[in-house]
Amino acid sequence: MTDPTGDSHEGGHFPDAGQVDFDTDVDLEREGSRETATPPVGPEGPYDEAHAGPDAEAGTDEVPSGEEESRELDKRVAELTADLQRLQAEYLNYKRRVERDRDLVVQNAKLSVLNALLPALDDVDRAREHEELSGGFKAVAEALERVVAGAGLEKFGAKGDEFDPRLHEALMHGHSSEVTTTVCDNVFQAGYRLGDRVVRAAKVTVLDPEPS
Repeated sequence: MTDPTGDSHEGGHFPDAGQVDFDTDVDLEREGSRETATPPVGPEGPYDEAHAGPDAEAGTDEVPSGEEESRELDKRVAELTADLQRLQAEYLNYKRRVERDRDLVVQNAKLSVLNALLPALDDVDRAREHEELSGGFKAVAEALERVVAGAGLEKFGAKGDEFDPRLHEALMHGHSSEVTTTVCDNVFQAGYRLGDRVVRAAKVTVLDPEPS
C-alpha cells in the first residue's frame, strides 16, 4: 500500500515531518534551560554572583593579628581588676562602718547603765568617808565597785591632782604659796570616765599659785 506522498508504510508507522520538528524544538529548549539554571561549580560549591560581596573579590576577611588580640585581652583584664579592687575597697569601708557602729551601740548602752549607778557609787564614797562602810553593806559596796571597774568605768579626782578643765569642774578658786601650778584641793564629788570618754567631771575646789 502506498500513501499519497509516495512513501511506503510497510514495516512500521513513521511520524510526519511536522511532529518531528516540534519534539526536537522542545528538547532543545529543555537542554538550554538546564544549562542556564545550573551555576558554575567551583572548589567550594556553586558560585552565586548575587550573593558575592566585596570580600569575595578581595579575598578572605581580614583576621585580627595576635598582637591586637593580646592588647584587647590585657585591656579587659585591667578593667576587671579595677572593678574588683573597687568592690574590695567598698566592702572594707562597709565592714569598718559596721564594726564602728556596733562598738558605739555597745558603748552607749554600757554608758547608760553606768550613769544610772553613779548615785549608788556616790553613797558608797560618803559612807566610806564617815567610816560607815561595814558589815554586809561593805561587801555589797565592794562588789558593786568591782562590777563597774570590770565594765571599764574608771574613777578619778583626788586632792593634789593637776587641774584639767576637761576632767574637773571648779567650784571655787583659792591661792596658795605652796603650789606652783593650779591643782585640785578638795574633791566634793568624784569623776568617772569610760575609756577616753568622760562620764562625769569631778567637782573640786582649786588652788592657784600666789600672784607675783
